Amino acid sequence: MRYVVAMTGASGSIYGIRLLQELKGEKILVMSSTAKGILPEETDYTVEQVYSMADQVFEDDQMFASIASGSYRYDAMFVAPCSESSVAKFACGIADTLISRAVSVCIKEGRQLILLPRETPKSAIMLENELKLARLGIRIVDANPGFYPKPKTVDDLVDIVVGRCLDQIGQEHDLYKKWE
Repeated sequence: MRYVVAMTGASGSIYGIRLLQELKGEKILVMSSTAKGILPEETDYTVEQVYSMADQVFEDDQMFASIASGSYRYDAMFVAPCSESSVAKFACGIADTLISRAVSVCIKEGRQLILLPRETPKSAIMLENELKLARLGIRIVDANPGFYPKPKTVDDLVDIVVGRCLDQIGQEHDLYKKWE
């Protein structure tokens, strides 16, 4: 299995990090410049440490990277965290960075795409953009943890959300106790 993980400029860097730690298979990473700036504000990780969790790393301005082509095969793409600015670009078909181009490729090729927006409250524009993408089959997994697993720590809350992302691709995990 091969996955693309993109991290954009929204709060919630830890979601992308946990995905990189938990995904089974080859992992390709792209971080926007804003994501790189937010990372040290929210976590104890450096950009280099996050890069080391991936098998391959591209910069967001590398428009000739493999993931910018529809003929390059991978199983799914995650944008985590996903800024609402990025959601707007994706919904309008703007492909001016590697991340937005790779998302555009996912959409046109009918590949599995999971977005993890981390924004609240949401304006009507944000909701309309997400609805437009959802109608195209894109999975919108908001950073809203369930509380039935009785989380005790922030890590537990993060694991519930990341586990829900992994559920979207059918990857087994034990990040949280599922409803019985």
